[in-house]
Amino acid sequence: MLRVAVPNKGSLSEAASSMLAEAGYRQRREGRELVMVDPDNDIEFFFLRPRDIAVYVGHGTLDVGITGRDLLLDAEVEAEELLALGFAASTFRFAGPVGTFSSLADLEGKRIATSYDGLVRRYLGERGIAAAHVVRLDGAVESSVRLGVADAIADVVETGNTLKAAGMEVFGEPLLQSEAVLIGRPGRSLPAIDVLIRRLQGVLVARQYVLMDYDIRKDLVEKAAALTPGLESPTVSPLRDSEWVAVRSMVPKRETNRIMDELYDLGARAILVSSIHACRI
Repeated sequence: MLRVAVPNKGSLSEAASSMLAEAGYRQRREGRELVMVDPDNDIEFFFLRPRDIAVYVGHGTLDVGITGRDLLLDAEVEAEELLALGFAASTFRFAGPVGTFSSLADLEGKRIATSYDGLVRRYLGERGIAAAHVVRLDGAVESSVRLGVADAIADVVETGNTLKAAGMEVFGEPLLQSEAVLIGRPGRSLPAIDVLIRRLQGVLVARQYVLMDYDIRKDLVEKAAALTPGLESPTVSPLRDSEWVAVRSMVPKRETNRIMDELYDLGARAILVSSIHACRI
């Protein structure tokens, strides 16, 4: 039975469970459940703190898990990213008092507060920057400078409004672009893991694409196919009127209306769009 770790709370939890449900796996109905068995798919789900998931997977206690890329790198365990899942995106930046820092080199010998001390130490070490001390805090990192605990911070930055309110600004390049990821142990290959990855990939594709059908004259098929190439090639079927054909193709969801307009201008008619609920690519 495959043993899978799922976030039990926070920004990762609901989106991870929703994605697994779309992939055909049973998920808990009440937030208090810590373990749930899905006998139809021969899989067992363990609902854990997102920060602990990489540790359990890295130690081989669980086979795979869903966590953040930031938490995986910060855990410094023997686990690797198997698949990016496309949600819970975040950007990690250095920040300090306005006008104090301008580049990474300015952190030499400084105290840096963060909730991700492992990630920050490795990032600085790989770039030859020797910080005086990396201070581990569990929250409210932006207050550490004003309280005299640190000279600069490394934290998730979204709008930057919280930093501005604390009299701080970002500097240097982002440490990391993070998102939710499926993780596993290096070199560990199980058929059930391959099935899980294919199902999750199917969910990602289904969320990003729609199915578009339209009718068009035969002599315009090549121009229409250039607008809707599909993943490999569009499906072209004959109609009762031999001068026309029906075309079906997958197109990116975000481009749906632009493509429909261009097809209509080209001469396509009866343009229909359908959602994709599941797929295997």
